[in-house]
Amino acid sequence: MVAVAAAPQVMVASPSQEHIANDVASHLDKKSVPDSLDVKVFPSIRSGSYADIGPRRFMEDEHVRIDDLSTLLGSLPKPAAFYGVFDGHGGPEAAVYMKNNVKRLFLQNLQISQTDEVEDSLRNAFLSADLDLADDSSISPSTGSTAITALLLGRLLVVANVGDCRAVLSRNGKAINMSQDHRPTYPPERKRVEDLGAFVEDGYLNGVLSVTRALGDWDMKLPHGSTSPLIAEPEVQQIVLTEEDEFLIIGCDGIWDVLSSQQAVKLVRRGLLRHDDPERCAKALVKEALRLSTYDNLTVIVVCFTSMERHRDTTQRKTKSCSISTRSLYRFNCFQ
Repeated sequence: MVAVAAAPQVMVASPSQEHIANDVASHLDKKSVPDSLDVKVFPSIRSGSYADIGPRRFMEDEHVRIDDLSTLLGSLPKPAAFYGVFDGHGGPEAAVYMKNNVKRLFLQNLQISQTDEVEDSLRNAFLSADLDLADDSSISPSTGSTAITALLLGRLLVVANVGDCRAVLSRNGKAINMSQDHRPTYPPERKRVEDLGAFVEDGYLNGVLSVTRALGDWDMKLPHGSTSPLIAEPEVQQIVLTEEDEFLIIGCDGIWDVLSSQQAVKLVRRGLLRHDDPERCAKALVKEALRLSTYDNLTVIVVCFTSMERHRDTTQRKTKSCSISTRSLYRFNCFQ
């Protein structure tokens, strides 16, 4: 849930304000992204999710998981998958609309012959979804939603987002941010909105909204065709996965208000090494955020690209080779 200044709430000192050291996966070699999507079979996809109302009175989050997009659309090579988290504010209507219309809005006109076409398709989908919210008279112009989607086509991972939901990739246990939080305190976003005549007050856009990009919120946007400080233009990141890439975490801001990206990766990776169950890991991440007193709704999706069995075997071998019983240690010391 995006904070609006009119709704009093406790503001938690947040690791989500951490500087993204690699500036949203900028250290990844973008030149390695193929010109076409003819990518062969890794990864093996499975996912789990968990959502909780948290301390809020109402639940305004929605999410979507489609592990087998090929079967749903009938025209994509395998593997293909799609995931989305929609974090509503000012009511749940915008987030619910996104979830209920995800196939029409995000997938129906998806172009995949070139990677540039994938980016353009997702960008157009976000903008069209925003216009739909403006045109639907049943949805209040004061309601809106942040949104983050992850599209997987073979080894190609494409993440698009508006707002402060976040996607984090685990590469051999290292957190790589696949999205940027669009908050008024983020310098490039602050400059953009201020150049358009808006202002930032106490971390809020025009003293009202805690994000600078969102779907809906048409009471804060200029008429269609005009340039507005609050926009629905997504940032899109894409990479080609390697066998070092273990899983992706997609979560709403209620998670990142109290956990850093690396902390979340460490918790999920530890769980996968124990039981290899992404649903249990998603639940554990939500429960940890609640334990740390987050003040928001909570939604997490964990998408696994490979089994953690090989990592677990390595960990067990290391543990066995380095362990020594108390009794053996006592005997050893007796001979010193």
